[in-house]
Amino acid sequence: MKESSLDEFVASKGQSEAARQLRVSPPAIHKAISAGRDIRVIENADGTFKATELRPFPSQAARFGVVE
Repeated sequence: MKESSLDEFVASKGQSEAARQLRVSPPAIHKAISAGRDIRVIENADGTFKATELRPFPSQAARFGVVE
């Protein structure tokens, strides 16, 4: 199992192929990278890919005006 950042994954695969492998649109990949989201891509033993995001909990705090 290999893990990399979304930036590294896109750099190695290209934006269109990365989007296809993660089953999202190329604009979604671009938006996630532009927003600086902390997304990690994991390559499974069977050659499939899974993306997970690390976010603060609760992630809605800023949206609801809660100051930590």
